[in-house]
Amino acid sequence: MKSLLLSALLSLFAAPLAANPYADNVSVRLLPGWQLPDGAHMAAIEVTLAEGWKTYWRAPGDAGVPPVFSWAGSDNVRAVQVVWPRPEVFWQNGMRSIGYSKHLVLPLRIEPGAQGPVHLDGSLQMGICSDICVPLVVDLQDLRLPDSTRPVPAIAAAMADRPYSGAEAGVRRVSCSVQPDGRKVRLRTEIEMPALGGAEVVVVETADPSVWVSESETRREGPRLIAETELQAMRGGVLMLDRSALRLTVLGGSRAVDIRGCPAG
Repeated sequence: MKSLLLSALLSLFAAPLAANPYADNVSVRLLPGWQLPDGAHMAAIEVTLAEGWKTYWRAPGDAGVPPVFSWAGSDNVRAVQVVWPRPEVFWQNGMRSIGYSKHLVLPLRIEPGAQGPVHLDGSLQMGICSDICVPLVVDLQDLRLPDSTRPVPAIAAAMADRPYSGAEAGVRRVSCSVQPDGRKVRLRTEIEMPALGGAEVVVVETADPSVWVSESETRREGPRLIAETELQAMRGGVLMLDRSALRLTVLGGSRAVDIRGCPAG
């Protein structure tokens, strides 16, 4: 179901932002940042949404579309890493999605290919949602990254709003147990950690984008947060799950935790 929905939505990524009738509900631009001591550069994508509209996180849930970045037009860029700030959990028509509302600054860490000027140029495929969901293609204009080493406050604030690491959040133990179920795999995750407040949600991601992961059913039992989910290879065949490559994000009322790897329990 999810793969068919995703394919249908991605097929609509055709018209540029300026040609889309819903373009007035979002504005997107690149923000110049600063140069880091190790030679990398910081920049950011700034997204401003009209009231009532939202866009999506990298793992948006069954009701969302993940953003897709392309930096094909860039010059002297070896790699671009997206630094994701803490997202929100949304519920609409009984479906859960994960993303951002109103205003988003999405930091980018750019690794140059060599010494010399760095130009960032590319495009962004994204979805925005209100009562309806609309896919958009945004051209990100050519941006020459400055040589300044002074941090830009808006980008620095977004970087500070990233999820905590497991060690920072006081995670004491993480374990995962796996049970085959036909072509699916049932995954039970147990995380011993302090409560984050509010309704806690565990989001499970694999290193393989072709693996479908269901929304987890999350509950707390004292000091333990328990999440149960299902995984299935969308291309068919047997799913070989690498626990060390799992990424668990715990979203709470005002905080989030990013956990890498999940040993057998």
